[in-house]
Amino acid sequence: MGLAEFVVRRIILVLPTLMGVVLLIFAVTQLFTPEQRATLYITSEKQMRDIDAVIAQYRLRDPVFVQFVGWFGQLLQGNLGYSRTGNGPVLSVLLRKMPATVELVLFSVPIVILLGIYLGIYSAVNRDKPVDHVTRTVSIIGYSLPTFWLGIMLIAIFFSGLGLFPPERLGSQAFQYVYLSGKWNPYSGLMIIDGFLNGQLWIVVDALKHLVLPTITLVTIQIALILRVMRSSMLESLGKGYITTAKSKGLTDKEVINKHARRNALIPTMTVAGLLTAGLLTGVTITETVFNIDGIGRWAATAAGGGGTVPDVPAVLGFSLFAGIVYVVANLVVDILYAYVDPRIRLG
Repeated sequence: MGLAEFVVRRIILVLPTLMGVVLLIFAVTQLFTPEQRATLYITSEKQMRDIDAVIAQYRLRDPVFVQFVGWFGQLLQGNLGYSRTGNGPVLSVLLRKMPATVELVLFSVPIVILLGIYLGIYSAVNRDKPVDHVTRTVSIIGYSLPTFWLGIMLIAIFFSGLGLFPPERLGSQAFQYVYLSGKWNPYSGLMIIDGFLNGQLWIVVDALKHLVLPTITLVTIQIALILRVMRSSMLESLGKGYITTAKSKGLTDKEVINKHARRNALIPTMTVAGLLTAGLLTGVTITETVFNIDGIGRWAATAAGGGGTVPDVPAVLGFSLFAGIVYVVANLVVDILYAYVDPRIRLG
């Protein structure tokens, strides 16, 4: 089976999984009364005063199948309800909050994955040597640190103490230019990319300065898992018979590691990396809260808490649907990478 055919088959198999996610989210809505389900569609004070009209409009007292058809139709139109904590339709709020999280993930994940893989290989090749012990110890300490504590310590040292790398997403001057001047064109929502496209390099520099500390926090906490999985997988690969055969043919240690052992050791690491990326894309709640970044995770936490009142149900359900789709897509990408790295997978 060729790679293209494998990809097509995997995409087709993903569709029932996505439908399962949709059905699960809809099943959760059935735990609520019709009046509570009506809040998923209320977008104004006028509708709030006439909930019976909303119930009738969306047929929320009809049989479950009829309700699902109506709900799924609204879903296909992008209507996920109105978020009270986001002051807008759920989909609009989600798209508005996403760039801040994506920007942080785009800077953190490549460092976590690439550095974790490199250190894992280096640690495995130098097993039980001082560098192996140091690498593992440092990674375990980093992974054990509470995220909120590490973030606060970094702010205290680098911002409060040294006046470097402030929290939040933008400085006050950059914030005024982006949101208040009327001169800013939000092409992608990512400050660094849009800074280049708007010809405002000082915005790019400002955004980079604000990304340093949250990126360090995420890398410090997350890299340990990639490192340990890569190290264990690499040690297992180095103990295989084909490695001995490769060495007996006169290949150098570098050739054996790079051409044989590393390729096979990457497979379990890719699973962890894919799930890690999906998890970060669905919101790094604590990091965003500590550094006052208005991203998906912070919004979801606020919605779940209801801003101190009752939970923002439409926002929570919309976020849950988004998270489910992200994880399904992440697993699809990992499967495709499997097939690319090891052709035997698509031939099986």
